[in-house]
Amino acid sequence: MDARSLRGVAHPLRMRILELLRLDGPDTATGLGRRLGENTGTVSWHLRHLAEHGFIEEETGRGTKRERWWRAVRVAHRLDTTEFRDDPDTRGALELYVHEFVQQQFNRVVSYLIEDWAPEWRDAGALSQWHDLRLTPGQLSALNAELEQVVVRHRAAALSGSGEEAPEEQRPVVVQVQAFPRKGRHER
Repeated sequence: MDARSLRGVAHPLRMRILELLRLDGPDTATGLGRRLGENTGTVSWHLRHLAEHGFIEEETGRGTKRERWWRAVRVAHRLDTTEFRDDPDTRGALELYVHEFVQQQFNRVVSYLIEDWAPEWRDAGALSQWHDLRLTPGQLSALNAELEQVVVRHRAAALSGSGEEAPEEQRPVVVQVQAFPRKGRHER
């Protein structure tokens, strides 16, 4: 993600709109406005802004001139925060983006924990933490790459329909993996 794209997406409402389109699929400004408790005109403005920066696109062949459907673009946007830390023009956008991104992940976990789930779904989920690892930067990179490969393998199996479960038993699943270094007591 370059500085222009970062500034284009780094807005709380735009990030919430993009999250809904990524998680739940295409929607209109009216539908998104209702779900977000926002004015349709405001949502439309932010949708056009996201489209201008390549995060979403209009779903052609659906809707009318007055009712446009939008979908998230299926492109990976990788953010290397080191590129923006020393740039005063993008530092604020970076801080806002990272804050909103982490807040979205936190909100998903809280929602999962407070919602009612059938026992098989409640028991299938996991929130895990291993705090006794000591790794080098290379080992941490390798761990993250391996975890990503596992998720990609399972996503490919689900998309190809080669899973053991029938499609009607499948639900959308969010996988959040967080593996990063922390400063020890004497380094803070």
